[in-house]
Amino acid sequence: MTNGATHGQEEWTIPFTVAKNKTKEPLRECVRDALNSYFVKLDGHKTANLYQLVLAEVEQPLLETVMKQAEGNQTRAAALLGISRSTLRKKLTIYQLD
Repeated sequence: MTNGATHGQEEWTIPFTVAKNKTKEPLRECVRDALNSYFVKLDGHKTANLYQLVLAEVEQPLLETVMKQAEGNQTRAAALLGISRSTLRKKLTIYQLD
């Protein structure tokens, strides 16, 4: 399993889950539910740039949480995310988290 957290020499993956109505669901199910709800609320109206909308909704709290976990250290945060430090800096600037 891998999640970026090392345990000895191995990396472990723990599925992301979110408590919902006292049950645990994988994050992807929560995203699916949110998208289905979004389309219902659109009530037939068209939407555009949905991909960017979803990425922005997920990416900003991801960056905030990882930066907090890394205690503001961009090198460690980039390693946790599996992206370059320059990419992280660009994303932090986009979301005004720098």
